[in-house]
Amino acid sequence: MPERIRHILEMIRFSHTVFAMPFALLATIMAWCLPASGGEKVTVTWQAGLGILLCMVFARSAAMAFNRLVDRKIDAENPRTATRHLPAGILSVPSVVLFTVACSVGFVASTLLFWPNWLPLAGSVPVLAFLCGYSYTKRFTSLAHYWLGISLMLAPICAWVAIRGQVVLQHPADILPAVMLGLGVLFWVAGFDIIYACQDAEFDRDAKLRSIPAKYGVQGALRIAAVSHLLAVLAFALLPFTAPLLGIIYWLGLAAVAGLLLYEHALVRPSDLSKVNLAFFHVNTIIGLGVLIFTSIDLLWN
Repeated sequence: MPERIRHILEMIRFSHTVFAMPFALLATIMAWCLPASGGEKVTVTWQAGLGILLCMVFARSAAMAFNRLVDRKIDAENPRTATRHLPAGILSVPSVVLFTVACSVGFVASTLLFWPNWLPLAGSVPVLAFLCGYSYTKRFTSLAHYWLGISLMLAPICAWVAIRGQVVLQHPADILPAVMLGLGVLFWVAGFDIIYACQDAEFDRDAKLRSIPAKYGVQGALRIAAVSHLLAVLAFALLPFTAPLLGIIYWLGLAAVAGLLLYEHALVRPSDLSKVNLAFFHVNTIIGLGVLIFTSIDLLWN
């Protein structure tokens, strides 16, 4: 059993939770620190904090496991992914289906921790359907990378609604800080996913799968990824205008993020994709955690 659990965690790339989790936690801290539009006092209970963590883990785990199920035949044909757990027979389809269903139920059940705020429960199934829908996008659109970006954009927005749902219902503009933070996440994720997909540009083209590298080539894809990351920095730069408590510490952190994104693009060239994994995981892990740390310090300091 411990070995099976280890294989499941490897299959869903549990360590990649660091891409979305920091922004859900950051939105929670922002929701607590920033004054409400109508002057309401916002509190964060331990149940709500636990709910944010559980929802993030269950939703991502369900979506990743579903993706591995849907793509198992494609993965088996791709030399880069043929050794993944389902194509290689390390895990069985029934066990992954059971895991997916359990995580889906866990996600919906975890939204009850926010009660009497009913918005998370009402939105749980549509959100989960959108997350799982990403698994089919490469079959019909080259914009699959941006669908993934929106999926991770939902993390800070949903966390904000879970904490300040009643305030948002009364004052819809209250959600603007979470939306601006989410837009930064959207373009950041889409950009690094395009870079990662460059590894499969030729395979995707031959398999009639749609992706930006398959459509525009690796060089064109890297340029689109650079534009996406420029838009991410712009969105993060506009965040203080919706969250006035942010000051110099945040701007220093944003400058560091911009520098890391430049470094990420310097690592990957059309003629040399050997450092894609370094750019994809290590650099972006630092970016996600860095935004959380710098922004949280600035908010709590002020």
